Amino acid sequence: MARPYRCTEDCIRDLDKTGQLIRVQEEVSPYLEMAELTRRVYKVEGPALLFEQVSGTPFRSVSNLFGTVDRGRYIFRKTLSSVKAAVRFKADVKTVFSSLKDLLSLPLAALHSLPIYALSAPVLACETTVSQLPQIVSWPLDGGAFITLPQVLSEDPEKPGLLNTNLGMYRIQLSGNDYQVEREVGLHYQIHRGIGVHHAKAIKQNQPLKVCVFVGGPPAHTFAAVMPLPEGLSEVIFAGMLAGRNFRFKKWRGHQIAAEADFCLVGTIDPYETKPEGPFGDHLGYYSLTHDFPYMKVEKVFHRKNAIWPFTVVGRPPQEDTTFGRLIHEIASPMVPVEIPGLKELHAVDEVGVHPLLLAIGSERYVPYRQRIPMELLTQANAILGFNQCSLAKYLLIVAEEDNPDLSTHEIGAFLVHLLERIDLTRDIHFQTRTTIDTLDYSSQELNFGSKVVFAAAGLKIRDLATEVPQRLNVPFEKAKMVMPGVCAIESPTFSADYDHARAQVKSFCAEVNPDRWKAIPLIVLVDDIQFCTANLANFLWLTFTRSNPSEDIHGVQEFVEDKHWGTYGSLVIDARFKPHNAPPLIESETVNKRVDQVIDNSPQLDQLLN
Repeated sequence: MARPYRCTEDCIRDLDKTGQLIRVQEEVSPYLEMAELTRRVYKVEGPALLFEQVSGTPFRSVSNLFGTVDRGRYIFRKTLSSVKAAVRFKADVKTVFSSLKDLLSLPLAALHSLPIYALSAPVLACETTVSQLPQIVSWPLDGGAFITLPQVLSEDPEKPGLLNTNLGMYRIQLSGNDYQVEREVGLHYQIHRGIGVHHAKAIKQNQPLKVCVFVGGPPAHTFAAVMPLPEGLSEVIFAGMLAGRNFRFKKWRGHQIAAEADFCLVGTIDPYETKPEGPFGDHLGYYSLTHDFPYMKVEKVFHRKNAIWPFTVVGRPPQEDTTFGRLIHEIASPMVPVEIPGLKELHAVDEVGVHPLLLAIGSERYVPYRQRIPMELLTQANAILGFNQCSLAKYLLIVAEEDNPDLSTHEIGAFLVHLLERIDLTRDIHFQTRTTIDTLDYSSQELNFGSKVVFAAAGLKIRDLATEVPQRLNVPFEKAKMVMPGVCAIESPTFSADYDHARAQVKSFCAEVNPDRWKAIPLIVLVDDIQFCTANLANFLWLTFTRSNPSEDIHGVQEFVEDKHWGTYGSLVIDARFKPHNAPPLIESETVNKRVDQVIDNSPQLDQLLN
């Protein structure tokens, strides 16, 4: 058996031998061009790309390493089954004993899980500067160059040690804004991230927080940085198991250095200081805007000999991080029913950027001797919204397994039909207002704050869903088109500058809808572009759930409030129009596209793949 990967180069050689890599030999600019080429190759499920000449840097770069699920499985082919077995063992000991192969793999996984100190550290072999690193800019309005596959390591200031570290993927801004060249880089982290716990303790001690940013190394280290592990369980344990090789550290001036990384930035975060960070084209398909965030004071930049710089490109899904999500689901799904009793399945929908929409299948067993209505489902919904990063969810749609044991959250259209056939709009909609939402979600008017809503459905069908628009509406709402059974999109006037006027618009629309004629359409969505919205299910999901804040943008035909509970006797209406406070969507540069066309034409492999 070949030895485990010890660096990015090991992985690239393996992919090259098996025809899963294209070498881009022409010089390519890190300003937009590398990202655009990567997006195109990802869309056709193409191979990894090794950029051998990157303008402005002596270092090679690689992208699309995890561009397909099959390639991700290939990279981790020696360890993925044992990691899954370890997760199943934690979830239910009995299931592992049913497979001799799983049982035998556990000791080896455990052996590789504990981090160890290394006698030498290849990453410390050479030094460079921040400006010499690949300055990759992915979208035209980005505020500078970013590290998009960083492994940011911090250590618990109160309980130092390898097992009390956090390894997370928090984007790093290398240039732009007010950062001092070579000496400072931006460090953006969202709410509910492990580094925030360490930062809070550093503030309590009034001491700088030591931070290292690693790039490259064994691919398992990169994957571990995005793995949503429970607080207190260090990612370096998971990284060792997945790599099939213990995570190796080396101490350097009080910092814990990942010995086998390709690059390492060493520095500190001041406990109180912040600087403007962003904008950055992010994975919801919009820019995250400029806000004050912590920044890192850089002491040293190290790299191994012949280092290679891995990067990814994010944007409206699907992108390479979609693969991360699917692999995470493969590994972690057995833990769902263990963490939340009665919960059978949970799906963070990639089409909307994960956090805006969760679909769940639970159990309804509280009063099995009566007709089912959502009861236990609400208990499970509350547990989901308090569970790890699921707490960042905005829309949670949950149904009962008993109503259709064959239903899957991954068949999104069928799931929505099932829910809409059963939901009682007067009873089954539950809001949480003025609470936290994902930092990257700009559907609300305030960063990190917004609202959540639970749609819960259980029991027999209460309606047959319409497949045709039942009523011609008057100007300006005359353009109506079905998205799917029970869901109708209405093209509406542009959202005005203030919510008072917008609410008046929606109120006039709701007054025009005849509830009896529309009773077979429980969901109406107001949009700017009806053709785009109805072109496919992915467009509908993206518009509806990224451009609406539940408490502000959900309305109803004959809506009411009773004992502080909101409901509607007629159709539920979601205002998914683009609003002034929404972040701008990501749009590619036509000029750059033409330059990338030339790069493709000059490469026989790329030309064959993309033309």
